[in-house]
This record gives sequence, C-alpha cells and structure tokens, in this order.
Amino acid sequence: MNVEPPIQAKLLDLAAVDAELTRIEHRRKVLPEQQEVERLERERSTRKDAAVKVEILIDDLDRDIRKLETEVDGVRKREQRDKGMLESGSVAAKQLSELQHELGSLERRRTVLEDDMLEVMERREAAVADHQHAGATLSRAEEELADAQRRRDEALADLEVAGQRCATDREGLVPEFPAELLTIYDQQRTRNGVGAALLQARRCGACRIELDRGEIARITKTAPEAVVRCPECGAVMVRTKQSGL
Repeated sequence: MNVEPPIQAKLLDLAAVDAELTRIEHRRKVLPEQQEVERLERERSTRKDAAVKVEILIDDLDRDIRKLETEVDGVRKREQRDKGMLESGSVAAKQLSELQHELGSLERRRTVLEDDMLEVMERREAAVADHQHAGATLSRAEEELADAQRRRDEALADLEVAGQRCATDREGLVPEFPAELLTIYDQQRTRNGVGAALLQARRCGACRIELDRGEIARITKTAPEAVVRCPECGAVMVRTKQSGL
C-alpha cells in the first residue's frame, strides 16, 4: 500500500504514544507503592494475629484466676466452719482431733491455691504488658499502611493523568491515518508490541535487527510513499533522512 511519507512519519508519533501507554500499564502492574502496601498489609496481619493471641491468653488466665478464686473461697469457708465448730466448745474429743487435722489440710490446700493464683496473676501481668506492646506495634503498622496507601493512591492518580493525556494524544493522531495502514499498525502492535519504528543505520527500530545489503538495496529502490515492513518482525519501517538510504 502507498501512504504519503509525512503521514508515515506520524506513525512514529503514534508509536511513541503507544509505547508510553504500555509503560504506564506496566508500571501500574508493578507499582512499587502497591508492593509496599501489600508488604505492610502482611505485616499488619502478623501484628494483629500476635495481639489476638495475647488477648486469648489473657482471657484464659482470667478464667484460671476466677477458678482459683472460687476454690480459695471454698476452702476459706470450710476453714471458717471448722473454726466455728472448734470455738463453740461443743465438739467431742474424737471429732476435735478430726477437725484439727482437717484444718491443717485446708490451710495447706489454701496456701497451694494462693501460690498458684499469685503465679497466674504474675503471668497475666506480663501478658497485659505484651498486649500493650502488641497494640502499640499494631497501631504503628496501621499508620505506616495508611501512609503507604496514600502514596500508592497518589502514584495511581499520576499514572491515570498520564494515561488520559496519552489517550487524548492518540485520539488526535488516529484520524490522520488511512484505515488500512492503521489496521496493519494495530495488528502488528498486538502481535509484537511495536507497530512501527524508524529505519535507522540499516536497523529496524522495532526489533533492532540489522538488515542485509540486499534488503537495504531493495528498500532504497522502493518509492517513498510505499509502506515498507521489516522482514524480521513485520513492523512498519518509517524512512526519514536519518535512515541513511
């Protein structure tokens, strides 16, 4: 097909716009700001799990403390009952010995239970400190995540503006090309990523392969308005003064 050389030259402008659109789309997919957001989301999740784990531990310790308190209270009541019976003076000699023995056993039992409760309360105190630390760490992670999300959103907004600008430029260029040429360009761009490129120093600007002398001789003899395509990659090769033909 034949297309006026100035129109062919404008394919380079279209190719530049499309290349920028491709770069914008690629950057959107591998956005460093998005990767940072994902990293911080994982970190926040880890911190949150740690905080929840400590909360569960505190709940378990509270349950253990309540159980021990109930047991201690039960032992104390039995001690008070036995002491009351002893102080009443109405206990037979045989029962008196049994009550004294039981009081000794109850006192030892209460001591063990109180020691166990003290240990659990100390563990709870340490767990509360861990929970406070985990909460502070989680808060920092959430603040960092919010800041990273803001930076990500700003970067995406910048890309959106750049993409819209390129889309507008493309819309302005497309009507200048014959439909057949545009179809060839778009099909080639879909296949290999580059629809048109400059022929420069015997090299196709799309695939960067150097053409042999026979091909260069053939292109040199071709009319300026004839659309020339790379024999290697198929891209439209735009000839200008820089082509060295």
